[in-house]
Amino acid sequence: MTQLKQKISLTGLTLMAVGACIGSGIFVTPAQIAAEVTDTSLILAVWLLGGIVALTGALTFSELGGLFPRSGGVYVYLKEAYGDWVGFLYGWVTLLVINTGALAGLCVAFAEYMTIFIPGMGEGQKMGLAAGTMLGLTALNVLGVEMSQRLSNVFTGLKLVAIGGLIVAGFWFYNPSVHAFSVEAPSTAPSTWLGGILTALVGVLFSMGGWHHASYLAGETIQPQKTVPRAMFLGVLLVTIVYLLVNVAYLMLLPTEAIARSPRVAADAMAVLGSWGAPAVSIAIAISIFGTISIYTMSAPRVYFAMAQDGLFFKQLSYVHPRWRTPVVAMGVQVLWALLVVLFFRGVFDQIITFVTFMDIVFMAFAGIALFVFRKKRPEAVRTIKAWGYPVVPLVFILISLVFSVHVLLEKPAQALPGVGLLVLGMGVYAVFWRKSKKSA
Repeated sequence: MTQLKQKISLTGLTLMAVGACIGSGIFVTPAQIAAEVTDTSLILAVWLLGGIVALTGALTFSELGGLFPRSGGVYVYLKEAYGDWVGFLYGWVTLLVINTGALAGLCVAFAEYMTIFIPGMGEGQKMGLAAGTMLGLTALNVLGVEMSQRLSNVFTGLKLVAIGGLIVAGFWFYNPSVHAFSVEAPSTAPSTWLGGILTALVGVLFSMGGWHHASYLAGETIQPQKTVPRAMFLGVLLVTIVYLLVNVAYLMLLPTEAIARSPRVAADAMAVLGSWGAPAVSIAIAISIFGTISIYTMSAPRVYFAMAQDGLFFKQLSYVHPRWRTPVVAMGVQVLWALLVVLFFRGVFDQIITFVTFMDIVFMAFAGIALFVFRKKRPEAVRTIKAWGYPVVPLVFILISLVFSVHVLLEKPAQALPGVGLLVLGMGVYAVFWRKSKKSA
């Protein structure tokens, strides 16, 4: 059987982790967050809390990545901890909700921002651009992981330069006589703002999401036991620092009320500097989203590939192209489903990210719990890296993730319950596969 090539370095994988996080979220979700928590201190606090969740998750997953240095990432951790059926359900939800939903949202956002440069586009044309972008990048990534790594490095580097420009602009052009930015204590009681923080975390965790995509590519990484956990941690740390600085820049250029009303906060913030500001940052947004779409079209199909290799999904998904050495069938299935999601959910970005983030965080919490399962089930296993701060750090990650998930389920059932329905459907699908495998055994 043709095998995947181990070519990805620590630098390349770290940039992929960063690139998978920094997509459209930091440019789109600040309005939603400012609408939920109106105090500047709470806005920064919710972004810091999101960073803490991601950092504790990366520290937790560092040990898991060392234990299982092969393609599949979270799927492998869940399967080994709880059994085939949980691993299958994660791959199922990743295909039907998490990755394809995020991919659809990114492509729709990319097409929307491109209307600045291609005025007069109708809804059909925007959907065509979204679909064409997704298909084109999937085709490019089919050509090989080395091509994907180079593309990721270029676009991640460009987006960090652009975001750096936004941060510098915020501090350089801050005018206290126009807008007196300050960080003050919340003006409302904790019982009032706690719910707002949990709801605002939807946008933050969506923006932070993607760092664990580095674990999906373990089978194609040089020295994966060390490289994968380090890439996840370094990627999350860099993203957290960048996001906090970007939000400080926003708050230095715009009052909180203006941020809450703005669907394109980065463009509005840069517009304060002159007529060139909004187009300049819009180019940065387009580059950022485009690069993230490229990473998503490449990384998640490795989950379906790993599932198929384990006999838990259609065996055709494990096919590796003999020349390009990439899982072309898995990548093709993903892009076809994501195209259907684009057509079905077009223009409903906020609902998409709630739908995606709820299911993602639920499974992330169970992956965190898996660390405790392995400490008990495999105490003698060689651990090249141990989770820092065990057991406190993993427990913080698990607790915040579960509280967030329950809050979203109660407060936004219209977006959360469809994911639960797909889980139930997945259980039925797995039962069919399980019966067939038993009969053929």
